[in-house]
Amino acid sequence: MSIMSANMLGLIFANLHDETIPDLTKMRTMGSVPFGARYRMIDFPLSNMVNSGITNVGVITKGNYQSLLDHLGTGGEWDLSRKTGGLQLLPPYGHERRRGLYRGRMEAMHSVANYITNCNADYVLMTDCNVIVNMDYNHIIEYHIEKEADITIVYGSGSYKAGEMLTRTALGVDADGKINDVLIYPDKEGEFNTSMNMYILKRELLLELITETASRNLYSFEIDVIQKMHTELKVYGYKYNGYYEQVDSVLNYFSANMALMNYERRQVLFPRRRPIYTKVRDDAPAMYGLESEVTNSLVADGCVIEGKVENCVLFRGTKIGKGAMVKNCILMQDTIVGDKCELNYVISDKNVNVGGYRSLFGTEDYPVFVSKGSSV
Repeated sequence: MSIMSANMLGLIFANLHDETIPDLTKMRTMGSVPFGARYRMIDFPLSNMVNSGITNVGVITKGNYQSLLDHLGTGGEWDLSRKTGGLQLLPPYGHERRRGLYRGRMEAMHSVANYITNCNADYVLMTDCNVIVNMDYNHIIEYHIEKEADITIVYGSGSYKAGEMLTRTALGVDADGKINDVLIYPDKEGEFNTSMNMYILKRELLLELITETASRNLYSFEIDVIQKMHTELKVYGYKYNGYYEQVDSVLNYFSANMALMNYERRQVLFPRRRPIYTKVRDDAPAMYGLESEVTNSLVADGCVIEGKVENCVLFRGTKIGKGAMVKNCILMQDTIVGDKCELNYVISDKNVNVGGYRSLFGTEDYPVFVSKGSSV
């Protein structure tokens, strides 16, 4: 733990970007979307904070957060059940000048301004739940201090097809790392520096920005602060060159899970020295029938497999019947696939029951989605 990370408040936004994967967030937050056979999306930013020595963490919710509360509990799985600091779940409040829930990041923070004011921290690290990454935040903190930045934005670089940037923020970065241009959801394609929705700034500056934007009825951090104020504030970009996946569509949620079939990527995301923590569910080991065949798949505990499974992510309690053929699928907790079924490119939410002799076929570009609790 560094001295700086110990003097930092972490803020995690559980609901931002819910609209990008509406099928998966219909009854849950982005933060509680299942991932990788046993994790939730919030496990990554939360574990990154703990592994970086940040033990004062607030999770800002908005709606559909019952499963998130159940998953996080008191924060004990992340060693955040503490008398001082630890994990704080911050319920949704609307802006006092308008009824309803907050509209953006600034209004969300305005609703919990007392919490931010009363915390004992010099810096604030803000992050969302839609990025799958294992990152040491201390490097970003050190960069922020070295540059004497007002705000530091973590970004990555990549090539994007038409339409893929409509959910992302593009950044222009000069040779010194200073942000000189900001494009919000540009309808363009090509090479871009894109924000990873992670920001560091001093707590006092954040409180000033919260007060200023609230007085002008502004609510977006990206538009009303980063885009409009990057010329008057010292806004720097920290380029992250490691492996990460940014989830902003059902398609790249699917591809991010499928990427875990690559051993090297799994080692990068889940190294022993920096584990990703999650809620423990005690269950029996997976059971494989005499005629089962499983290749290149992630299989959680509690699964019962009697058919054939290939290139799949199976969450806890999934059952595959005799003679079933399941390929290129993500089957969430307690999914039941009957005998002689054929599934290819399917995402099933929790507690789905696919009856015997049924066939479901999607494609790599258009996987079939079966909603929570459905029977097919």
